[in-house]
Amino acid sequence: MKILAIIIIALTLLSSSCKDDNAIDNKPKEFTVDSVYVNSIYARNNSTIYNVDYQNQLIKIKFNKTVDTTKWDNSSLFIAGGVGTNYTHKFDNSSNYLYIEPVEQLNPLSNYRLFFEPGANLGGNFTERYSVTFKTQIDSTPKFPVISDEELLTLIQQQTFRYFWDYAHPVSGLARERLGSGDVVTSGGSGFGMMAILVGIERSFITREEGFERLNTIVNFLSNSKIDRFHGAFSHWINGTTGKAIAFSTKDDGADLVETAFLMQGLLAVKEYFKNGNAQEQAMCTAIQELYEGVEWSWFRKDNENVLYWHWSPNYGWEMNHQIRGWDEALIAYVLAAGSPTYPISKEVYDAGWARNGAYPMVNNKTFYGISLPLGNDYGGPLFYSHYSFLGLDPRNLSDQYANYWEQNVAHSLINRAYCIANPKNYFGYSADCWGLTASDIQDGYTASSPTNDRGVIAPTAAISAIPYTPEESLAALRFFYYVLGDRLWGEYGFYDAFN
Repeated sequence: MKILAIIIIALTLLSSSCKDDNAIDNKPKEFTVDSVYVNSIYARNNSTIYNVDYQNQLIKIKFNKTVDTTKWDNSSLFIAGGVGTNYTHKFDNSSNYLYIEPVEQLNPLSNYRLFFEPGANLGGNFTERYSVTFKTQIDSTPKFPVISDEELLTLIQQQTFRYFWDYAHPVSGLARERLGSGDVVTSGGSGFGMMAILVGIERSFITREEGFERLNTIVNFLSNSKIDRFHGAFSHWINGTTGKAIAFSTKDDGADLVETAFLMQGLLAVKEYFKNGNAQEQAMCTAIQELYEGVEWSWFRKDNENVLYWHWSPNYGWEMNHQIRGWDEALIAYVLAAGSPTYPISKEVYDAGWARNGAYPMVNNKTFYGISLPLGNDYGGPLFYSHYSFLGLDPRNLSDQYANYWEQNVAHSLINRAYCIANPKNYFGYSADCWGLTASDIQDGYTASSPTNDRGVIAPTAAISAIPYTPEESLAALRFFYYVLGDRLWGEYGFYDAFN
């Protein structure tokens, strides 16, 4: 009996052991994706890779174990961005590698994302998702017929001119803030727009008579006593129908002296252009002089301080408390204030207020990328610092105790370009031909881009407007923006504001 009992126990244990072995054998294998290569570029999980050939792609996926290729389910692997599961696939002889190729050619300069989802596949269970984003390279073929540089410059001027001519506000003739802004016009931008109209006359885009008619409409609108002015200054934003100030921000609902300066430099350019004209043209010039003389520049010193203030509000007074100090785009405000026949400022205000008596960040004199920068913050700041005031001021042979302004603008432009070439943040697409950081829209709003505030956004206006200072470098950028990226950047009114 004892022997029989022992045999029964042994058989029971053996049976139990066999069941455990079968359970182990039936448990699914656990798989993971070890690595992914896109055209031999390693792409770790949750990473982004750039400059992938949009015409040919071979994606190699390595598994941590040998897989059962007869149990492949392609629904676990898809490519977002238009590919989905429309790809061919094959496994290598070791069953450790999967190769896939999209069936249709990908789009250039586009985003795609590969997902390998967790779950049952290839005879086992994948325990985690693997995803990779890849961006295809730029298509460098010309998007438009190649024309001479002179023809290209004319085309860009014509298209850009149309914004200030065709899209101007129908009542006031002033420049709208942006596409879709309705009645919101911008005082400073309207100063730029009036200069554009003068160029339009000179380039025969419009006649002198047409230009005068539009400019006279603008001057009459600005001269109307119902237009909001604050000690002679205009607000940043104006209602183009009523002339009432529109708040730029809560406390910025009154005078903007810098925007007024940009408006005045445009008006004074118009006055200079038409000053020897017929009686109507000379009457317009007289009205322009009255607008300029009406700006109480010296009042904006706030209690006679030796500095000008940017804002004043009828509701909040000086609460914005923004002093106009160099170096930035606002030099023209001090020049026009100094030249005012009615409300002038002294050289002391210029030296102590604008120029900080030579202290940083007015004077710099450091070297960046081998280029000496006379003025401004390190690396120069956004490029509009070298543009806005110098629409009215000729920087050639212009200098004072602080700088030679031609040298300043050349250095600023070259440093901005050199930074984009160096590309320390490794943004995709920056190059010797794709450069220019300045104020523009960005993906989530607006910013003044610069080497010290680089959001990965290039504004065509930056490099193109630097053309007086960097002619060859700016022309190269212009050609790139038009021919290579023109299918994405070129529109009804010329180049779009910015791209990333």
